[in-house]
Amino acid sequence: MAAAGELSIQTFGESPMEVPPEHKDRVMHATLTFGDAIIMASDGMPEHEVVFGNSVNLSIAALKVEDGERMFNNLSEGGTVTMPWKKTFWGAMFGMCKDKFGIDWMVNVELKED
Repeated sequence: MAAAGELSIQTFGESPMEVPPEHKDRVMHATLTFGDAIIMASDGMPEHEVVFGNSVNLSIAALKVEDGERMFNNLSEGGTVTMPWKKTFWGAMFGMCKDKFGIDWMVNVELKED
């Protein structure tokens, strides 16, 4: 299932910056726009060592349960579900996963009271 949104990516090699050849395909600037939301990202600068760990979780707050569930399923595909998508005690649908790239995600949809 294709997700709606627009992704634009500029690599270091596409910029006027002088970078080592092994860094030319790394992402200098990426923007993912979907609905009213924007996520921006970048690979590290060539002179900064990349250290992987669990110090960052990205959180998405969707407005509709179906959208949140779709996002959770797409993010967890090929990755690991660390907390299944389910109703929570704080009145939301919520799930946590690590995507296939090792990024930790939290997806939340507040349930409307009837």
